[in-house]
Amino acid sequence: MANVISDETIEYVGILAKLELSGEEKEQAKADMGRMLDYIDKLGELDTSQAEPMSHVFGVRNVFRDDVVTNGDMCEDMLKNAPGEKNGMFIAPRTFE
Repeated sequence: MANVISDETIEYVGILAKLELSGEEKEQAKADMGRMLDYIDKLGELDTSQAEPMSHVFGVRNVFRDDVVTNGDMCEDMLKNAPGEKNGMFIAPRTFE
């Protein structure tokens, strides 16, 4: 295991994550983090010179569409449910004085 995680790092991560770890859990976390870093180092050894840079796994291009209003102006329908209405606005009881 080339990447050795210190006890201070485990304590710091525990504080950030708001976790109280037992001694056994700290040792397990150190081993797990070391294996993760070893795997990341192994990925760094790959030859990616022929790989095309990408921002997404799928070849998705611009998927945006024009924003088109489909339901129109429904003010009158919405105001039918209001407890009161004045000048096209809801009138509701006061919540404070």
